Amino acid sequence: MSKKSKQKNNHSHSNNKPEGNSNHGKKLAKKDYEEELARLQLELVKMQTWIEEKGLKLVLIFEGRDAAGKGGTIKRITEPLNPRGCKVVALGKPSDREKTQWYFQRYVEHLPAAGEIIIFDRSWYNRAGVEKVMGFCTQQEYDEFARSVSEFEAMLTRSGIVLVKYWFSVSSPEQEKRFQERVNNPAKRWKLSPMDIEARNRWDDYSEAKDAMFEFSDMPFAPWYTVEGDDKHKARLNCIHHLLSKVHYKDVLPRVEKLPKRKEPSKSAERPPKEEHHYVPEVY
Repeated sequence: MSKKSKQKNNHSHSNNKPEGNSNHGKKLAKKDYEEELARLQLELVKMQTWIEEKGLKLVLIFEGRDAAGKGGTIKRITEPLNPRGCKVVALGKPSDREKTQWYFQRYVEHLPAAGEIIIFDRSWYNRAGVEKVMGFCTQQEYDEFARSVSEFEAMLTRSGIVLVKYWFSVSSPEQEKRFQERVNNPAKRWKLSPMDIEARNRWDDYSEAKDAMFEFSDMPFAPWYTVEGDDKHKARLNCIHHLLSKVHYKDVLPRVEKLPKRKEPSKSAERPPKEEHHYVPEVY
């Protein structure tokens, strides 16, 4: 049996499951969603504290369909965390200089040091997705990526990096609904890029590219985990719950029973008059 065939058998749940074919069930009540999110976010804080204390290195990759819910999930993950130890990397188009570098080079500089969490909102898998579909790379460049990405990720994991890769899936009707919401809501129009608009017409091309990508990059040491994204609330909770299961952390949060008695401010200290300062108008 070939290496690819073994991979396909080992991870058939990822490759063969139709996109958007989730078991929706009942929608979560807003109160239930918020309570469970708060519980999971506390666990994320515990996880980050453990990572910092033990000097672990965690890399999260978020890929998937446009409007599948990656950004919202990333936001809920980072909300409670210390930003000094958790950074989101969302790179734009490569510069002329970066185009001449080794493909993985500009991603390597963002990899974590001990105690850090790095979240890639789109990653080196751009080459297997948008670059492949839109013709932004040559066939030779794509083939080289397909050959080398498993070796690259093997080096990362051997170095001690915990690598977790998420693919966010969304059905075609739900994606179109979200695109229309972005058009109709001025506050969300920045989310609708020219690439997103073009992607609407290339659903099958992206499906083919994704299936090919899973074929060569769904590795035992760095598998893809698919998140069904038609229900945003469930997708966020499911992803965070799964992430917490991938880091075997313990609760090492500092125990503070009560604050020590505070020293009262001096009443005799002279302060400049308030009129000398510029204050923001109290409009509300």
